[in-house]
Amino acid sequence: MAMRSDDWQSSRAAGVNPAQFAILALLEGCPEGMGVKEIAAGVLVSQPSATDSIAALERKGLVEKRPDPADLRALRILCTPAGLDLVQVERGRPGTAERAADALEPDMQEQMLLALIAMIRQLQENGDIPIQRMCVSCRYFSPFAHADAANPHHCNFVDAAFVQKDLRIDCREHETADPSLRAATWSAFSKDHSHPPGQ
Repeated sequence: MAMRSDDWQSSRAAGVNPAQFAILALLEGCPEGMGVKEIAAGVLVSQPSATDSIAALERKGLVEKRPDPADLRALRILCTPAGLDLVQVERGRPGTAERAADALEPDMQEQMLLALIAMIRQLQENGDIPIQRMCVSCRYFSPFAHADAANPHHCNFVDAAFVQKDLRIDCREHETADPSLRAATWSAFSKDHSHPPGQ
């Protein structure tokens, strides 16, 4: 309920509805744009609903349509600078759920993050949701690549080690790894989480 309320408040402040805001947030991470079918799958709505929302966003100057270089009969939908600004402003405001999570002890925050990652992955594996832009499904992610317990993981996109609490569940630089690499990455990532942090 808190997250749904946050979505409504963010979209209201942005002058769009929640479905439109979800589309903008999805496109914000895809500078090359997306097709309507991809957008519909990404925000879990029907293609006609996605088309209606895209048309409304286009009228507001928040998205634009461009020919797809790979198929000139198709269109790519991209965020305009105004659309990107709108998403970034709203994302910069911590929501109710985020403030509640920030109040938890660090170990509890980490356990909640790991549980959330595992749950999202399971939903993906079940085919209930599309692949999300998480570290664990990204071709750039190397879990436990470093002996340093403080910064065990490595992001090959920025070529840097990072701490466990900075694992992403929605990264704009995400590139989906192929199924065999995703499976290997998850195996390497999950085998070290049989004990709580610090044990």
